[in-house]
Amino acid sequence: MSKVDTTWLRMESPTNLMMITGVVQFTGAVSLQRLQDTLSARFMQFPRFHCKAVDTASGAHWEHDDDFYIQSHVRPIALPGQAGREELQAYVSELASTALDIARPRWQFHLIENYVDGPVLVVRIHHCYADGIALIQVLLSMTDDDPHADLTTTERSSFHRYESGVFKRLMRPIRRDLDRAVQAGRKTVKMGIEMIKHPEKIQKAVYEGSDILSELATAITLSDDPKSRLKGSLGSRKRVAWCTPLPLEEVKNFARAMGCKVNDVLIAAAAGAFNSYLKEQGDDIRSLEVRATVPVNLRPLEHAKDLGNHFGLVFLSLPIGEDNPLKRLVKVKQNMNDLKSSKQAAVSYGLLAALGMGPSMVQKPALELFSRKASMVLTNVPGPSVPLYMAGAAIREMMFWVPQNGGIGIGISILSYCGRVQLGLIADAKLIPDPHDVIKRFGKEFDKMILAACFLPDNQPFGLDDLSDYLRS
Repeated sequence: MSKVDTTWLRMESPTNLMMITGVVQFTGAVSLQRLQDTLSARFMQFPRFHCKAVDTASGAHWEHDDDFYIQSHVRPIALPGQAGREELQAYVSELASTALDIARPRWQFHLIENYVDGPVLVVRIHHCYADGIALIQVLLSMTDDDPHADLTTTERSSFHRYESGVFKRLMRPIRRDLDRAVQAGRKTVKMGIEMIKHPEKIQKAVYEGSDILSELATAITLSDDPKSRLKGSLGSRKRVAWCTPLPLEEVKNFARAMGCKVNDVLIAAAAGAFNSYLKEQGDDIRSLEVRATVPVNLRPLEHAKDLGNHFGLVFLSLPIGEDNPLKRLVKVKQNMNDLKSSKQAAVSYGLLAALGMGPSMVQKPALELFSRKASMVLTNVPGPSVPLYMAGAAIREMMFWVPQNGGIGIGISILSYCGRVQLGLIADAKLIPDPHDVIKRFGKEFDKMILAACFLPDNQPFGLDDLSDYLRS
């Protein structure tokens, strides 16, 4: 097992299970047998999914499961009660709070056959198998453009190629820097636990002026995220919710009119949803900015079929305390632009790789150190723009959540599919007991931005730079 994958395996804790959880909703019936056949032909072509993740004192490795039985990993489920959205979200929340069986390959598919709006597939895969970018490509490789596609083939000719604008915009693949980043991360691990406990000593170790080492020092010495309702002690129960999708074309048109990116608009709307929620809770959020860690792909998508974890993390500041929706949008774009020349992603990848080589006594405090610097994880992935089919059934909606690490208890997921985009939220129940109270505001916050833009002067086109000057005046 690679050192980075080992880090993700060992990162699991009772308060944060290292699972990527996905929900796929279908239109029309789904045959359990055909689903198993699809998995056998498409999913199981990756040898790693036949393997157990085994961690020992001498290191972690993959071990082939000689007793593999696909029926143990693909289970039909019936929801209780009315089998509506409330019951579905409660069931997904329960799965997100339940660890995978370490005695088997750590993945499962749960087929819910009685959901009121059609069958639902809930997917759980441990993060050590692959990162979210690779796993989405794996799941998309199980889909077809035709409901009558032949399932007897054992290998897809190619992956669907969809890449997040966040990845493209924040970080062109910086693979030339990865070796230096790993070396810098290993140097930090060799400094030992005292350096982790006393970050101010790191600065003395980067006197040579290396850009990678300087970025590492900056990341380690970054201040802790401010105290808020979004940051606190965690429990062992997760809660998930997702909102009604927005028309993606409307978001694109507004972004185009404002001179910004679709991602800027969506992230600003998500920040606005937290603004509204926290104010309703009676919290004083004036000037509140919290950081989100954003995964950045560090490999070409055609290599995603190799699985494993090949991404870094960057810290994105979210202006949650900003009440003006257009000022919030301006700040999001400015914060995104500040990250474009950053090497944070390479640095974090290097540190994760180095931690996989180091002793657990260093790994745990290092991860806790970094988790104190953010309050949430943010992923934004554009899916296919055309309808897809899995096991012969049309996919209506999709959503997924990546795990949070250390003391981070909130995960935001933004996913587009077939001309619509929606927000999903997973949260520790001690922080946000009902995440629906947050995500129900997502669409309203988008509408607020549109309404605020209607009051701008219409005698000239407004790019976001012009808007920033206008709002300051």
